Amino acid sequence: MALGSLLMLGGVASAQKVAFEEYNLDNGLHVILHQDKSAPVIVTSVMYHVGSKDENPERTGFAHFFEHLLFEGTENIKRGDWFKIVTANGGNNNANTSDDRTYYYEVFPSNNLELAIWMEAERMLHPVINQIGVDTQNEVVKEEKRLRIDNQPYGNLIAEVKRNMFKVHPYRWATIGSMDHLDAATLEEFQAFNKKFYIPNNAVLVIAGDFDPAQAKKWVDQYFSKVPKGTPVTRQKFEEQPITQAFKATYEDPNVQLPMVVTAYRTPSMKTKDAKVLDMISSILTGGKSSRMYKKIVDEKKMALQIGAFNYSQEDYGLYIVYGIPMQGFTAADVMKEADAEIVKLQTELISEREFQKLQNEIESNYVSSNSNVEGIAENLASFYLLYGDVNLINTEIEIYRSITREDIREVAKKYLNPNQRLTLDYVGAKDKAQN
Repeated sequence: MALGSLLMLGGVASAQKVAFEEYNLDNGLHVILHQDKSAPVIVTSVMYHVGSKDENPERTGFAHFFEHLLFEGTENIKRGDWFKIVTANGGNNNANTSDDRTYYYEVFPSNNLELAIWMEAERMLHPVINQIGVDTQNEVVKEEKRLRIDNQPYGNLIAEVKRNMFKVHPYRWATIGSMDHLDAATLEEFQAFNKKFYIPNNAVLVIAGDFDPAQAKKWVDQYFSKVPKGTPVTRQKFEEQPITQAFKATYEDPNVQLPMVVTAYRTPSMKTKDAKVLDMISSILTGGKSSRMYKKIVDEKKMALQIGAFNYSQEDYGLYIVYGIPMQGFTAADVMKEADAEIVKLQTELISEREFQKLQNEIESNYVSSNSNVEGIAENLASFYLLYGDVNLINTEIEIYRSITREDIREVAKKYLNPNQRLTLDYVGAKDKAQN
């Protein structure tokens, strides 16, 4: 497909089908190819099925640490040369980690495909994991934690919600993990983590953009087939008991001037239809200035400086989070009472046909945006294979959203968003007291 080539159907942008080819190497590496000749660019990416949920509870932060560590160098790429090679060849690269997976990618001019394939194969086959790399990246990760979390107002919000909402599942700790755990870890523990998870049969390679598929397959075979298959990863299943009674917590953050109130509900895996309904509910409640909660609580009643509701969706469980920052003269309880009234309305009344149509238009538009560039397509192809088990969801997921009815929205709100099923977290300044 030519990226960004959109058709207008009934006033809504509609993306053309994303064409792809997929196959496996003998070592278990799954390969997905998506050709797009609209720009002389290629994206080469590898997603590993390892995230913070795969860590030892006494060694949290390993998955995110490896996101950094695997740029240190390989047997054939000297320490410090990775980024130099990429920029010298007109490319850029990055990586990111979630609780469920780690994603590495390069974007190059299309004449550098072989280089990109070789570099990712090097990362998988010949990573150099030594003490100097571990010590260097330990400092990098600590600085990232200071900047992005510890010194950021509300920086620990998600971590605190997770810590309270999960009792047995590894989602209970922060993706960035514990610095004490990283400090205590031995070099052998890092090497063992690499050997266990960064293997071809726990990964997917995606090549997207302007390339010749026959040539790409030859290079994939040449460089990746050498990587030995690893011991298949077996995962323990963790089941949380349903939340049937409301509970409260308080978190003090020295960076916060204005207190925030948060309510959180546990929701099902992102693979379920219900998770997609919850995405739609977020749009209705706080998706823009004409949304229900924003219009009423921020705009009309001027009770909150900010209000938000979002579905934090993951492979095993999700969280539905509603948060508000009360204006002076109003309490957390005032804001939550208004937010709850909007949820009750969703649970008891069908949204109007007009609002429903607007919502569907938004979903279509978001779908088109997510597949409007080659980088977005590459990441979507990897995610749909690795986390959902169906690459073609890149084309069919929109049909699931289209099948959702107004009744589904009401029933899902009724099923998951009840006061007895939630945490209320008062997120306050270090010297403040929780507002009632």
